[in-house]
Amino acid sequence: MFRLGNPIYLLLLIPLGVAAWWVFRRRVRQALLFAPMHRIPASHATWRTRLRPLAPLLFLAGAALFVFALARPQTVFSRSLRRADAIAIQMVVDCSGSMAALDFDTQELKRTRLDVVKETFTRFVDQRPGDLVGLITFGGYASSRVPLTLDHQALEHSLRGVEIPKLVYGADGQAVNAEEDMTAIGDALATACARLDKAGVKSRIIVLLTDGVSNTGIIKPEDATKAAKTLGIKVYTIGVGSNAAEAPFLARDMFGRPAIAHAMVEMDEEMLKRIANETGGQYFNVTDPKGLTRAMDAIGKLEKTTINTELYNQYDEHFALFLLPGLALVVLGAGLNSWLGKLPI
Repeated sequence: MFRLGNPIYLLLLIPLGVAAWWVFRRRVRQALLFAPMHRIPASHATWRTRLRPLAPLLFLAGAALFVFALARPQTVFSRSLRRADAIAIQMVVDCSGSMAALDFDTQELKRTRLDVVKETFTRFVDQRPGDLVGLITFGGYASSRVPLTLDHQALEHSLRGVEIPKLVYGADGQAVNAEEDMTAIGDALATACARLDKAGVKSRIIVLLTDGVSNTGIIKPEDATKAAKTLGIKVYTIGVGSNAAEAPFLARDMFGRPAIAHAMVEMDEEMLKRIANETGGQYFNVTDPKGLTRAMDAIGKLEKTTINTELYNQYDEHFALFLLPGLALVVLGAGLNSWLGKLPI
C-alpha cells in the first residue's frame, strides 16, 4: 500500500502554485493596436526565445518534486489494525549469584537456573503476541531492562544478554561488588509497580521469580507489596528451587580445572506466599524445568482486556525518487537561466 509519511508538507504546493501564477502572469504584456500591420517586419521565434520560458518551468517542477520528497512517499508492506485480548505483564527476574545453581539440569549439570528461566520465559512470550511485556532484573540492584512493549523480539534479545554479575576482588581479597550478588526483592517489586502504574491496560500483573532471601535494598518487600495492592496489581511469585537445600554450582579445583561444588541455598517462601496472597496473585514453587513451564502456563490463563494495536511491520521510503530528479531540474533551470542571461541580445 502506498502512503505519505508527512502529508502536511503538501501544503507547500499552495505557495508554489502562487509563485508559478506570478511568474507567468508577468509574461503577459499590454500593447497598443497599430493599424498598418503590414509595415511591421515579420518576426520569427528564435531558439533563445523558445528556451527562455523553459527555465522557470524547470525550476518550479524541481521545487514541486522537493515538496513530494518532504511528504515522504512510502510503500507499506504490512499494516494491520489488530484487536487483541491483552494484559500488561512485568517480568521480574532474579539474577543474583544463587541463580547460577545447576540443580535444574540434573542430566548434564551445564544449564544454570537462570538459563532455564530465560528459555521458559522466551517460550512464554512467544505464546502471547498480543500482550505488553516488560523485563526487570535484579540482584543487589533493580534494573529496568525493557519497558512494556509489543516488540517481543527486542525483549527476547535483551533477555538473552542477562547474566549473573561476576564478583570482582580487590587487592585485599575482598569482593568490591559484593552487593551485586545479593537480593533486593523490595526494590525490584517497587520498580515493577512504577512501570505498570500508567500502563493503560485493565489487567496488570507482576511475575516475580527468585530463589533467595531479600537481604538488601532501600524498599522493604512489605512496603512494595502495599504499593502493588494499592495500585490493583496482582503479583504472581515463583520460588525457584528448594528451601535450605544444597545445590550444585560450577567451580574450579585447586588446579583451575572445572569442578562441581555444593553450597546451601535458602529461599524465603513465606515472604513470597505473603506477597502473592495480599495482592490477589498466586505462589508457585518449582524445582525443575517442567514445573516452571506449568507455572508459566497457569499464569497465562488470566483475565484479559481488549486493546487496539496498529502494526506497521515494514515499509520502504521513496523520497529519493523525487529528491534527486527535483535537484536535477532545479540545477538545470538555474543554469539555463544564467546562461541565457549572458548571451548577447
